[in-house]
Amino acid sequence: MRLALFLSLLCARSLAADGTDVVIFEAKQNIAHPSVRIPSLLRTQKGTLLALAEGRDKPTDQAGNDLVISISKDEGATWSKPKVAYEQGDDSCNNPCLVQEAKSGRIFLFYQTFPAGGHEFGGLPVGPADPKGNRSCYISSDDDGATWSKPTDVSASLKPNEAITTASGPGIGIQLKSGPKAGRLVIPFNSQDAKKNFYNWVAYSDDAGATWKRGEKVPQTETIQLNEVQVAESVGGGLYLNSRSWRKGAGLRKTSWSQDAGETWSQATEDAKLPDPICQGSLLRMDDHTIAFLNPVGKGRKNGTLRLSHDDGRTWAVSQLIFPGPFAYSSMALLKDGRIGVLYEPASNTIVRFRAVEIPKK
Repeated sequence: MRLALFLSLLCARSLAADGTDVVIFEAKQNIAHPSVRIPSLLRTQKGTLLALAEGRDKPTDQAGNDLVISISKDEGATWSKPKVAYEQGDDSCNNPCLVQEAKSGRIFLFYQTFPAGGHEFGGLPVGPADPKGNRSCYISSDDDGATWSKPTDVSASLKPNEAITTASGPGIGIQLKSGPKAGRLVIPFNSQDAKKNFYNWVAYSDDAGATWKRGEKVPQTETIQLNEVQVAESVGGGLYLNSRSWRKGAGLRKTSWSQDAGETWSQATEDAKLPDPICQGSLLRMDDHTIAFLNPVGKGRKNGTLRLSHDDGRTWAVSQLIFPGPFAYSSMALLKDGRIGVLYEPASNTIVRFRAVEIPKK
């Protein structure tokens, strides 16, 4: 028995080491749900990898979704059996977005709820007051994701008055390491108004997550609308924002920068070097000089391509195809050995995988 266990662990480690996929969530296999989507990946200060996703009752965006979790203590070589981190009966929990506060070690998991039977474009009430509307919430963990708190509803302070929906990420939030707002926690959001226009903003906390505020909207034109979004710290404690396209404009990623840590933003523009097949992308600050960005570049969500920028997302010095074939949503974390851990969807609504990849050199 011990030999078999040792060999199975050795095999798992070799798979993780050579860049082969490890299945984390599989519908009707290691989770009971018939569908799973929307990955969120965080490496904690203790070196624990937390993988989150939406376990869905059917393959639609709002389908009584539960938030499912799997944990790795060995840099992604082996993973715990998935379990439900949070569920709300027949209501739907969407858009997991993880961040850790450095001093306390507390982990925050932001998500949004939809009432049973409600959906993103289904005539939900406007603003934060109506409890039957879309709500913004978080749960927290003080033990590296083993257990989670009861939910805290932050809609009153975060959801815009004109918004039908708000949605965090999906993916990760960040904590600023430098600049005048060092220590600030930042969660990126999009909101939708009654005319189905989408825009971005960030929520931020300067008191270790005790209270949260909403920054200003990212300025955008009628033809450049911003949707699912991630941010990374820029040099000096600012923010770089990278967003999915919505409805109009070219099939390109939308970008903006903030010099005051998310309180205000530059005019959103399109990055001609970053094609976008209308899909979420993941963003990760690697070190003081490098930001990594990963998204599909082929039509129909395929060919996951990793890019590196050394000037806060203004240009991209490195571009390399990492995931040929079907590829959709993803989330990244920097591993102890310098590789990037990627939790991703192979353009499927029934499986989420993990792969450790080498950082491209050129």
